[in-house]
This record gives sequence, C-alpha cells and structure tokens, in this order.
Amino acid sequence: VRYRHATAAMAEIATTPFETNGVRYTPPPAPVAVLCIDGCADEYLDAALVRGHMPRLAAMLAGGGHRSMVRGALPSFTNVNNTCIVSGVPPSVTGICGNFFLDPESGEEVMTNSPRFRRCGTILNAAADAGRRVAFVTAKEKLRTVLGDGIVERGGIAFSSEKVDEAKRDTHGLDCADGVVGRGRPEIYSGDASIYVLEAGATLAQSGAADFLYLSTTDFIQHKYAPDEPEALEFYEGIDTQIGRLIDAGCVVAATADHGMNGKNTPGGKPNVIYVETLLEENFPDAGVRVICPITDPYVVHHGALGSYVVVHVTDRSRVGPMMEFLNSVEGITEVYDRDTACRRLELAGDRIGEICVLCGRDRVLGKTPADHDLSVLDGRLRSHGGRYEEMVPMLLSHPLRPEYAARAA
Repeated sequence: VRYRHATAAMAEIATTPFETNGVRYTPPPAPVAVLCIDGCADEYLDAALVRGHMPRLAAMLAGGGHRSMVRGALPSFTNVNNTCIVSGVPPSVTGICGNFFLDPESGEEVMTNSPRFRRCGTILNAAADAGRRVAFVTAKEKLRTVLGDGIVERGGIAFSSEKVDEAKRDTHGLDCADGVVGRGRPEIYSGDASIYVLEAGATLAQSGAADFLYLSTTDFIQHKYAPDEPEALEFYEGIDTQIGRLIDAGCVVAATADHGMNGKNTPGGKPNVIYVETLLEENFPDAGVRVICPITDPYVVHHGALGSYVVVHVTDRSRVGPMMEFLNSVEGITEVYDRDTACRRLELAGDRIGEICVLCGRDRVLGKTPADHDLSVLDGRLRSHGGRYEEMVPMLLSHPLRPEYAARAA
C-alpha cells in the first residue's frame, strides 16, 4: 500500500511492531484512524451513498478502498463490541458480555462501566507503549471509563464528548476537551454528539497530536430514525465530511460498527416486547427467576433497556431444562442456550451470564416485566439491537486489504 499524503511529520510516526492478547500488529508509517459508528447497520450506508450524501466515502471506495460485511460479537451491544474491537479478542477473553450484568461476587446488578470488569489489555495501550501517539475519543463517557484506562498515563489523549463533572476533566488527557473542537460539548441525545467525536479526531490528526486514533460515536440517530429518513441522511453526510478530513490528514481510515439496528414494533407501531421474567414467573413460580437485560446503560431514552438478548438466573437449577423447552415454544424467541452452550457458541464468559441465554427475532425485543420498563421514553416506537439480527455490520477501509486478509474476507 502506498500512503499518498506522506509528509515530513509522518516520518516521525513509530512503526515498531507490538503484541497484545496473543496477536502481533505491524502499524503502517501513516496515521491510523479507526471509527466505530455506533449502530451503523449497512442499510444506513446504502441509503446515504445512493442518494449522494456520502461523496467522500464513495470516492474512497471507487479509488480502491474496501467495503464488506463482518460478524460482530454477540450479544450485539455497545460495551461488548467496542471492547472486542480495541482488544482483538472475543467476550470469553475480555469478560465484557453486556453493558449490565449480575455480579456473582456481590449479588448486585451492575453496569460494566469500569476497567475492573475487563480481563485483558487493549491495542490502544500496546500501541502507545510502542511509541504511537494515541487518542481515544468517544461520545459515551461509559466507554471512556471502560476502555480509556492507561492511555493518559502513557502520554495519550482520552476523553468523551459527553458533558461530565468538571472535577473529572483532568482525567481525560486534556485540561479542556472543548478546546480541541473549538466549541462546547453537545447533548448526548443528539447526532451532534457523534459528529463532535469525529471533528475532534480529525483535528487531532491534522495537528499531529495523535497518529493512532480510536473514535467511537453514539447511536442516538439510529435508535430514532430509519436509514432513509432525512435526519439519518443528514447525519451520515456529517460523518462523510469528517471521514474526508481524516483522509486529507493522511490517515489510513477504517470504520465498522458495534452492532446494527432494527425496528422492534408491532404492525400497530408499538414496541414489540416479550417480557421473559413475567412469562417464567407465571409458569415456574417457585424456581427463583431473575432476568437481566444486558442492554441496560445510562442512555435509556435510546432503548428503554429493551434489547434482543437477555440472560436468566435461576435459583432452582433443576428447572433449567423445562424452562428452556418452554422458552423455545414462545413465538418470537429464536435461540435459547444453557450456560455451557452459550459459552461455546457465543464465546461468552461463563461467570458473566446466567443459567439461560435468550435471543429473539428481528422485529422483537426482550424485557423483564412491564413494570421494569418505561415505554414513555421511547416516543411511541422502538429501534433497538442485541440479537442475531444486529450481528452483521459493515467494514470500511480506505486502502485495499492485504492478500492474507482479503482471503479471509472472501
């Protein structure tokens, strides 16, 4: 591959190979920018490209860039797949099997919003140790806390676009993250929260402050709008502009998604919910059932804590078999696994899931009980993710794949 925008400054970019989690990486002699476009089902790219809203991406692909589909980790949630992307290993190794889980040590339901839940190192820290100038910019503060540890201590930059307590700013690697973009941080429930992340990344790359960037957006737009709606098209046009800036800064640009997105509504337009805990309590009243919705995170306006994957903890384990048989008979439920099978087929960590793992169909979501979910925050309709139907995501690269990778992608 020839890196077309080489400059004198790029000659100073470290190319020392590095290894993490058993994989060896050989970075190119150019800035690298990896984008995780949260919730980017491939249909969003199709809709924007065909209508002319992503000219820089179209030119990149026409000039030899790569576009394909890749399989993300299950469950198809934000914390799960962002951690896989920055570590290069599956949830069975990372230990991050959802945004939310039942901690077997404390017995409490907790969010995986801390690096203490992660069981492996990151490519970001390994790259920094090898001399790269690393920047991790995310829309969601929860991701900065899960994946950003160690970056600042190694001389890198890590911050979110989300508004946080002023006292925490000195942990972000910049005294004031607003100074990078030149404007205040937007509201998290906006498309601008994502554009801000990409603007920051492009500015850092253009200035030479970073040459190894991971930029992770938020899926507010995808939760709210279908691919062909004007708001979604405008959003992807904004993403395209920032991809162009990164390319112009000489970056090798890669982009993928942590999960796709689908409408989860009845024909009448209401959220299409299967309340798993309610069903199990009605049919197995003495089994000691506790359902966990691993999509749960601080951003309930996105999804109301309703996704297409849940885990079931059962006190009376003799009832697991009958429960699985019953759940397999429920219309809309598509996959039911016991703990061992889920660990094997979905590559999950056994102590971070329940006795049963449940997935549902493309147009459905799974919940606990009606009382546990506030549907009023959803504004009448629901778009969400978490299951098999949001597992496949796009992969974009500004340069051709190396032959060994092209063979794997064929």
